[in-house]
Amino acid sequence: MSATATKPAKKKSTLIPLGDRVVVEREQSEQKTSGGILLPDSAKDKPARGVVVSVGEGRLDLKGARHPLQVKPGDRVVFTSYAGEPFKVGDDELLLMREDDILAILG
Repeated sequence: MSATATKPAKKKSTLIPLGDRVVVEREQSEQKTSGGILLPDSAKDKPARGVVVSVGEGRLDLKGARHPLQVKPGDRVVFTSYAGEPFKVGDDELLLMREDDILAILG
């Protein structure tokens, strides 16, 4: 009888943003150009696309009513190039941004 070691499944960190903030995981940049040229890390642009990981409860108006956000977890989005505050949670590199920084939802 042989015992096999199993690797524990990678656990996603839970991060719940406040108000109208959104947590986005940036998509990976392209490894090569359309012509087939491989790009070094220093030449890669950070893509302004990503997947929404979690969203806040929504924005409060002056009367105290909460307005839900238009994006939801799992949406692929396009955001402004300098949007958000980058940070790491475990091994994940995430961006925390306001919903106003998101330009569109990709279908």
